[in-house]
Amino acid sequence: MKAGIVGATGYGGIELLRLLTNHPQVKAITLFSSSQAGEKFENIYPQFRGGESYVLHDLEPEKMKEDLDVIFLATPSGVSSQLTPQLQGSHAKVIDLSGDLRIKEPATYEQWYKKEAAPDGTLGNAVYGLPEWNQEQIEKADLIANPGCYPTATLLGLGPVVKEGLVKPDSIVIDAKSGVSGAGKNPNPITHFAHAQENFQIYKVNQHQHIPEIEQQLTIWDDQLEPVTFSTHLVPMTRGIMATIYLQLKEGMSEEDLRQKFKSYYEPQPFVRVRESGGFPCTKDVYGSNFCDIGLTIDARTKRVTIVSVIDNLMKGAASQAVQNMNLVFQYDERTGLAPLPVYP
Repeated sequence: MKAGIVGATGYGGIELLRLLTNHPQVKAITLFSSSQAGEKFENIYPQFRGGESYVLHDLEPEKMKEDLDVIFLATPSGVSSQLTPQLQGSHAKVIDLSGDLRIKEPATYEQWYKKEAAPDGTLGNAVYGLPEWNQEQIEKADLIANPGCYPTATLLGLGPVVKEGLVKPDSIVIDAKSGVSGAGKNPNPITHFAHAQENFQIYKVNQHQHIPEIEQQLTIWDDQLEPVTFSTHLVPMTRGIMATIYLQLKEGMSEEDLRQKFKSYYEPQPFVRVRESGGFPCTKDVYGSNFCDIGLTIDARTKRVTIVSVIDNLMKGAASQAVQNMNLVFQYDERTGLAPLPVYP
């Protein structure tokens, strides 16, 4: 299989290259960069020296879609919406890691992202690539909208209770935290070392572009749900997302019964691990892996449920989930090419 990575010099593109070089079904990889075409990849990232030498290529959509079997778009928002229509109409599968194809309503996308939406025909063909909940559609898809990092952690944490209509519609509060790599490669005043180090900051209050993505999927599962409260914080670490979710159930349930609900959904899934009673995950538990670890409890005093969901934002929140989706699209075992255990410490 021949794979291409557009936006190969960003953090998501780097992780994709690392994963695809170890994938037994991928025989050739072509890297694309509109800003650094002609440059050797190892000159930008010397940690890739000693393996295959890659040169960055300029974008040629017509040639790409005929020569490649799968094309990953690890691009900033606003790029994929323009590029994807040019890549459609061939045998090449397209997996978009940006937010451009996740939101089905163009007006909603434009409101939250402040960019022009992709054409209706492109949005209509894009399948939301959350493998644990959408596997059958992914397996038949030509175009995948890879979920965002915060939505992946949040939706995996909420899926079992929302899908069964157990949640009070107005009760969901999501307190989410991310390492600085979630902001991408290009530095800004918030991610500058002197500001981020030994600091803890809330950002995009009531304005985060992942809010409509989360709400879109939640209302597919339960159309009675009301808008959620979703807050994001920057943590002075490189990788990791923790979503701490608070909600109230419509009816009483024991903590063990709730845990069994989660296990019944996720035990068949190779990359979601539900903790036993009293156990809560931390971001190091999933570092460098495609795992999502989940812990939960019910407060006996308030009857409020707390769910803690952790992922590596560059892996399950981006690159490794994209590879998992590729595996499903091409009918490989979804674990193929994905390391079985996290990195620790």
